[in-house]
Amino acid sequence: MILIYGVTGYTGQLVLDECLASGLRPVLAGRNSDAVKALADSHGLEWRVAALDDAAALDACLAGAAVVIHCAGPFSRTSRPMADACLRTRVHYLDITGEIGVFEALAARDAEARVAGVMLLPGAGFDVVPSDCLAAHLQRRLPSATSLTLAFHGGTGLSRGTATTMAENAGSPGAIRRGGCIVPVPPAWRSRVIDFGDKPRMTATIPWGDVSTAFHSTGIPDIEVYAAMSPGSVRSLRFSRWLGPILRTAWVRRRLVAAIDRRPPGPSAKARARAVARLWGEVRDAKGHSASARLECPDGYTLTAKTAVLAARAVEEGRAMPGFQTPSRAFGADFILQVPGCTRTDL
Repeated sequence: MILIYGVTGYTGQLVLDECLASGLRPVLAGRNSDAVKALADSHGLEWRVAALDDAAALDACLAGAAVVIHCAGPFSRTSRPMADACLRTRVHYLDITGEIGVFEALAARDAEARVAGVMLLPGAGFDVVPSDCLAAHLQRRLPSATSLTLAFHGGTGLSRGTATTMAENAGSPGAIRRGGCIVPVPPAWRSRVIDFGDKPRMTATIPWGDVSTAFHSTGIPDIEVYAAMSPGSVRSLRFSRWLGPILRTAWVRRRLVAAIDRRPPGPSAKARARAVARLWGEVRDAKGHSASARLECPDGYTLTAKTAVLAARAVEEGRAMPGFQTPSRAFGADFILQVPGCTRTDL
């Protein structure tokens, strides 16, 4: 049985739609009984309610499930209680986070999860399935690689949940890996022009989840991740270095979250249907050898629903690997190619 927690949120409903389109009948769960019941009744599905701070209720909510797709962020606050419950009830854990801190916290629980026979796989969506699979593919092409650079662009605007997570991290530094260690760097620490196949685009470093996960997947010690953005956005990020202490105040973050709450829940179906996301990656080794590739896929939210459900189906079929896992470690570097519309090109 697949259980979707946080199903009434924007991405949670996309995950539900993908389950139904795939012939699956998940159990729906969340903390708002009226909203969860209404959504479940509209599809004739079972539903359950539990708050994340109520351990007994959460354990009862997970009873009988093979896997939970955890969609209720921000995951910096919600991942630990859900992971705790999964370990207690021996239910496999998937989420759709992109937060480096969450990846590292769950990686630190690898031994605990192995003893429990539970898989902990955060980042089962656009963060970080396509980029993680691309990293693993590149490392497969050049096993001697010592550095990895990943970049992406495209997709649609942000959902309220994603924007809220970004607001709660406003004023925080960027991050890269050096010598296997995660190192803080200023926002937009480096910029460069990258050809994504459609045209060259300006990009800048961001603290994307692969700074954590790509190391666990490949063992490559030096990792940077870039996102495409306008030159004006790069300048704004660099200017924000001086505003960090202000952006980190509770008052500013509350104002940002309040503004986000007035926005639409997320991109429209029409916007998602016409969007394309593109990724690029390159590995290099100490002798100067290199390998690079591009990946084209649907927009991030559509892809998140598809990869999360594909992962959950694999778990239901008995293909869960106990312990902390990344998408490529659990399901292989070619996992992303199971999604219709995803194509990879070696350069």
